[in-house]
Amino acid sequence: MLRIAIPNKGMLSDTSAQMLSEAGYVTRRDPKELIVFDPANDVEFFYLRPRDIATYVGAGALDVGITGRDLLLDSGSGATEIAGLDFGESTFRFAGPVGKFSALADLTGVRVATSYPGLVGEFLAREGVRCELVMLDGAVESAVRLGVADAVADVVSTGTTLRQQGLEAFGPVILESTAVLISSGHDLPGLPTFQRRIQGVLVARQYVLMDYDLPASLVERASTITPGLESPTVSPLKDSDWVAVRVMVPRARTNEIMDELYELGARAILVSSIHAARI
Repeated sequence: MLRIAIPNKGMLSDTSAQMLSEAGYVTRRDPKELIVFDPANDVEFFYLRPRDIATYVGAGALDVGITGRDLLLDSGSGATEIAGLDFGESTFRFAGPVGKFSALADLTGVRVATSYPGLVGEFLAREGVRCELVMLDGAVESAVRLGVADAVADVVSTGTTLRQQGLEAFGPVILESTAVLISSGHDLPGLPTFQRRIQGVLVARQYVLMDYDLPASLVERASTITPGLESPTVSPLKDSDWVAVRVMVPRARTNEIMDELYELGARAILVSSIHAARI
């Protein structure tokens, strides 16, 4: 039985649960449930603090887990990232009082507050910058105003929270993080199936099916607009001068592609969502 760790709360939790449901797995109905059995799929889900997941998987106590790349790197565990999951994106930056710091070297000898001492410490060591790391569990942006630190290293999205605390980002990006699938690095029965299902969900979210009718003479030109994954499916119509085309296209470019096809001469252009896929 494959034993899988799932975030029990936080920004990764809801999307992870939705992804599992779309992949055909049983998910918990009560947020207080810590373990969920799915005998039909021969898996067992353990709902854990996101920060602990890499530790459990790295120790081999659990086989697979969903967590953030930032949490994986910060943990220093032996778990291995095996796939990105395209949600939970975040950017880690240094920040300090407006105008006080401009380059990474300016942090030499100062106090830097962070909730990710492993991740930030490794980055600073790699860059040859020595400073004192102040470990905080949340509300890092307040550390400078409260006199606990001179600068901070934390997640930056819009920068609004930093500005409210009189801070600004500076220096290089520490890490671009996202949700990832991690494993204990062993041969795990059931893991290939689990990965294919998760990949199928990602494909269904990233692509749509597009059908359109087109003069047969324009198929080659249309194929440059909609090449598909291997190639488009082209079927004859009753009118031998026309064909029907079916192809997968990136969801984010749907309307742009429809416009290009219409200008080329395609008609009856229809778009359908993909609920599941195996590529």
